[in-house]
Amino acid sequence: MKITINNRILEASPGETVLSVAARAGISIPTLCHMEGLPPTGACRMCVVEDIGTDNLIPSCSQPAVEGMEIKTHSPKALNARKTIVELLLANHPDDCLYCIRNGCCTLQDYSEELGVRQRRYSGVKSTYDLDVSSPSIVRDPDKCILCGKCVRVCEEIQGVSAIDFVGRGSATHIGCAFEEGLNVSSCVYCGQCIMVCPTGALAEKDETARVIAALRNPDITVVAQHAPAISVTIAEDFGIKPGTDIVDRMNGAMRRMGFDYIFPTSFGADLTVIEEAHELVQRVTSGGPFPLFTSCSPGWVKFMEEFYPELVKNVSSCKSPQQMLGAVVKRIWTSERDIDPKKVFHVSIMPCTAKKFECDRPGMRNDSVRDVDVVLTTREFVRMIKMFGIDLEQVDGEPADNPYGERSSAGKIFGASGGVMEAAVRTAYHMITAKELPDLDVKDVRGFKGIKEIEIEIGEFVLKAAVVSGLGNARKLLDSILAGEKTYHFVEIMTCPGGCIAGGGQPFTSDPKMVRSRMMSLYSIDSSAPVRTAHSNVSLKKLYDDHLKKPGSHVAHEILHTGYARREVLK
Repeated sequence: MKITINNRILEASPGETVLSVAARAGISIPTLCHMEGLPPTGACRMCVVEDIGTDNLIPSCSQPAVEGMEIKTHSPKALNARKTIVELLLANHPDDCLYCIRNGCCTLQDYSEELGVRQRRYSGVKSTYDLDVSSPSIVRDPDKCILCGKCVRVCEEIQGVSAIDFVGRGSATHIGCAFEEGLNVSSCVYCGQCIMVCPTGALAEKDETARVIAALRNPDITVVAQHAPAISVTIAEDFGIKPGTDIVDRMNGAMRRMGFDYIFPTSFGADLTVIEEAHELVQRVTSGGPFPLFTSCSPGWVKFMEEFYPELVKNVSSCKSPQQMLGAVVKRIWTSERDIDPKKVFHVSIMPCTAKKFECDRPGMRNDSVRDVDVVLTTREFVRMIKMFGIDLEQVDGEPADNPYGERSSAGKIFGASGGVMEAAVRTAYHMITAKELPDLDVKDVRGFKGIKEIEIEIGEFVLKAAVVSGLGNARKLLDSILAGEKTYHFVEIMTCPGGCIAGGGQPFTSDPKMVRSRMMSLYSIDSSAPVRTAHSNVSLKKLYDDHLKKPGSHVAHEILHTGYARREVLK
């Protein structure tokens, strides 16, 4: 069918919305509540356009295209309606933009500028709510909420967690947790996907930059940093560098300018995880289970399992995540080799994940009173720190990471993408079982953005049945099918965030899927050209085992690199 938008005749498919047709034609229509891929709600009315035939304003996100309709997206009538909506939202919004964490990247602020809102036309008593700082990862400021509902939808419809919802009716409506409690006692898994879709500062990560800066200023403290695989192919976006560009060396140089004493890539910890997890998989294969073995790299997934599927605790790998493994090695082995008091080492982890803030404070992630990792910064916090120190990444000379943990395989690097853990583990498990290298190291069937991927791989005489899942809503579907006996696997990778860490809750804000895809493609490009592509080929890792850990799965390896997870009683 054909419709006319802004005097352009465009093709539309049956059932396609006006908003979708306009977007394909490069016509931008503002939205606040719309979420690509989910059914429209039409709640915010920011996307209203003028239907010339009926002389009415219609919500473009939910209005199907009709043969012959004529639309004006930015007519005076539509613009006035949108401006009024923004003015009404601002009437109940705090006037603290200068101090807000989203200042400069706030959709409401952007629309205010775009629509020429220059004064407050509406006034009255504003709604006031308590700040929720109970979560170890996320801060909720309901005063800044505009009730777009995106956080509720991503939590329920994409992640399957339902930690927050609309509470109350009429003018008393707000977003809250069950029984008006804090996030810390809700079913929240701290994934941060709600932060990624929030258009204002109503949701943000708990900012730890002040603690890091204080440590950097303390001459008595040795500050050690690690950075996750996905960070180096992401932060370029916030500095005007081509998206997906790997700037790991420049990032190391910037961190040294900031005062970090030692820098290690978390990919070294990922290589450690591969060795221990592959060994665990091989043990289960030779002893007959229990199956499936679930990965434990993603703390949001682990908490989801504890919260909703406690009966599967026995199936989850006892391996710590790469972050915690590297943290434990630094605090327990590296400090011992250098005769440094671990209590005077401040270990900073830079992650694309908000749940990592929760993970580093779990009971099993410390030795006595010494935490493996002291502070976790998200990518966004790290970017703010770089800018605070006045560093231009394009002008920074590249520097390598520090030894002995500066060498990593590209298997550890692809951990940043969904399927990366599986691919890296399969490469090493194959070698452990057959004493040969996997004929084709590119396990392409586990790559990409598909929510659930299944593979079968022949390892000698054994056929490994495996699955890769990203997004907890997809995890719920897979787990239910496993418990119902409909699916059987030996090994399952689950990542909390759709697409994996490259789209984690602590990454730079973007709604452009091309940006996220460029991050993934960059990781695989690094892998394809790397001289060392398997964790078991990492020379520095071999030395760590020879000198300290002895062998995969040893008593000392379990003491340092493994942990346990809690089985919660299922409510009757």
